Amino acid sequence: MVLDAGYRAFRWRGQRCPSDSPANLDEERFMKLKQFGLLFVVAALAGCASNQVEQSSAQSARTEICKAISEAEIASLFDRWNSSLQTGDPHKVVANYGERSILLPTVSNKPRLTPVEKEDYFHHFLKNRPSGKIDLRYVELGCNTAVDAGLYTFTFAETGASVSGRYSFTYRWNGSEWLITSHHSSAMPEKGR
Repeated sequence: MVLDAGYRAFRWRGQRCPSDSPANLDEERFMKLKQFGLLFVVAALAGCASNQVEQSSAQSARTEICKAISEAEIASLFDRWNSSLQTGDPHKVVANYGERSILLPTVSNKPRLTPVEKEDYFHHFLKNRPSGKIDLRYVELGCNTAVDAGLYTFTFAETGASVSGRYSFTYRWNGSEWLITSHHSSAMPEKGR
């Protein structure tokens, strides 16, 4: 590149470029464009670099180690819950639920959110000495979460009655054990099926 008498001229096979005219390229305007172009490139590169840092830190913040679990292990969590029913102790049943969890029970219209509310429900439910049996199960596994849903039947030792219902348990790994985060139970809507 050669600057000649205040104008920019490119040497290409010994000739000037056709766009190199005094009206288009005075030295001052050329320098401003060059500075602006350099500023634009620096800003674009800085933006790309900061965006990479933000994406990288956001990804690392969301990274968690997934607890390996099988469908059989999730099925055993129902057995753990059902065994706690056999104790007759509402506190032992509620120990299966996470601190932030919800129980939507079959024989109560009130959602149970706190351990005290859950214990109150199980205090009444356990009076008839229930025992559950899974009739149909669907398990979905995720990263530190799992869903166990299907149909179950409760037999009540106190009365001899049995009731079939639908259920869903969601579980979350808390770092040391799997706990129930939501439990929904409802009677079958169509009798005799």
